Amino acid sequence: MANDLLTDIQAFLTKSGMGPSYFGKAACGNSELVERLENGKTVTIATAEKVRSFIAERSEQEAAQ
Repeated sequence: MANDLLTDIQAFLTKSGMGPSYFGKAACGNSELVERLENGKTVTIATAEKVRSFIAERSEQEAAQ
């Protein structure tokens, strides 16, 4: 799960140009989220859901513009 989530985050960051620390803070209140995932740590299901919702919401907003 963490590897898939990290892959999705990295794709979003590349597309959006958002920095990893800002992303983590905006998505779930943890500026170290991306770094932790890159270092092999895991996240709770609730955090993963918050992150995926954030990505989906931002992607929808960009598509609507």
